[in-house]
Amino acid sequence: PTPAPTPARTTFSFRGELEQGGWIRGQVPSNTRSARLGEQSQRFDEDGNFFAAFDRDQGPQIELVATLEDGRTISSPLTIRPRDWQLEYINAPYRAGRSSAEFQRLREGELAQIVAARAKQTGADGWRQDFIWPVTGRISGRFGSQRVYQGKPGPYHSGLDIAPGAGVPYVAPSDGVVTLVAQDPFTLEGRLLMIDHGMGLNSAFLHSATIVVREGQRVKQGQYLGTIGATGRATGPHLHWSLKWQDSRLDPLLFVGPMPD
Repeated sequence: PTPAPTPARTTFSFRGELEQGGWIRGQVPSNTRSARLGEQSQRFDEDGNFFAAFDRDQGPQIELVATLEDGRTISSPLTIRPRDWQLEYINAPYRAGRSSAEFQRLREGELAQIVAARAKQTGADGWRQDFIWPVTGRISGRFGSQRVYQGKPGPYHSGLDIAPGAGVPYVAPSDGVVTLVAQDPFTLEGRLLMIDHGMGLNSAFLHSATIVVREGQRVKQGQYLGTIGATGRATGPHLHWSLKWQDSRLDPLLFVGPMPD
């Protein structure tokens, strides 16, 4: 018998974590020509599947909009839950550290490599998967935590810090392609590993003692990547894991389930 035709999708469908630092996966309406989340262009595959996410400072309202082949638009308003971020109030003025000309020169080159790595589109499809913990251990720093100096916010913590001890192996939280390996430690990140999970989503792993994969290598979820260290600017051995989607910084805790025993 001839299979029944797939019903046309008349609106967006999705599931995920609709809160600051969270994410959604879903499908665009049938016959979508282009789509956006707020003002950001929204990618989707040939079957209409997409991934999108919300920055740490995302406001309470944002809209998914699809433009169809016939020119009509379909919108889906989203309500994003605010987070109660861990704030520490300091009764002292904020003082940004002064950097030397040599540091600025080094940093400019390092940041250019990071930006280039994030811009790579590798065709990876790890964004489709439910993520796993890259390593388990004591959480020593949470995403989004921030110090406020006499009312002036300092920079917030951009990732999740996990401290199981020096030399402990860590693994890939989902499939991807390696886009950057800094075997010569960067000034802040130390030995830095970056992985593209596709659809604009990427991971960065900071302060590694060792990295055993190479740029351009495809990695599978659970694959051994390197060991925990304290290279770069770190007060002790830990894995700093950060996630970005396009220009939005995300909370890794919203991608993984409870930490296994």
